[in-house]
Amino acid sequence: MKIELQELLPEPIPKKALNASGVWGSALVLDQGKRYLVTGVSGRGKSTLLHLIYGIRRDFWGQLLIDDKDSSAFTEEDWAYLRSRQIALLFQDLRLFPNLTARENIELLPARYEAALSTETMAERLGVAEYLEKPCGILSQGQRQRMSLIRALSRSFEILLLDEPFSHLDDENTRKAWTLIEEELERRNAGLVLSSLEEVSDFTIDHKWKL
Repeated sequence: MKIELQELLPEPIPKKALNASGVWGSALVLDQGKRYLVTGVSGRGKSTLLHLIYGIRRDFWGQLLIDDKDSSAFTEEDWAYLRSRQIALLFQDLRLFPNLTARENIELLPARYEAALSTETMAERLGVAEYLEKPCGILSQGQRQRMSLIRALSRSFEILLLDEPFSHLDDENTRKAWTLIEEELERRNAGLVLSSLEEVSDFTIDHKWKL
């Protein structure tokens, strides 16, 4: 899978990030199998970039090409197919249903990937197995963040989008989460676009941009 950004400018334009980022208004190619990091303080457009790639925001100038096809011509069905098969996103605000259990949130989505690791195994490795049957509304933010990561890794994807996925995790839990992410990326030969407030120097990244 290949995603190309051709002179992409969102509306509204994050003016503070426009000139120096090397992202907005530039020609970029995101290749499957590569890892990309986008850093910057809040309000610089990190989430906007991921939402544009995911197709839930379409208010931009320029071109967004997916496998050489102009996304402006995509139908809702086209986007639904991409999201169920090729692109997965962990939202910064997590978007879990508070009245459903963590397991129900994870297994609610269609077209789940036949992962090598079960939901229980991933939850055990991330230290949240005992909360799988609890409503997400009573979980801590860090517990919900790990459940959201399990949900994202349970999807079929060729490119994984993670929007500040470690913001509520301590160093130990961040390392556990990253190890699990790396295993799935390597097993599927998938790409990664990771947004973060800060550098993540302990992780293997192919390209970095600062907004």
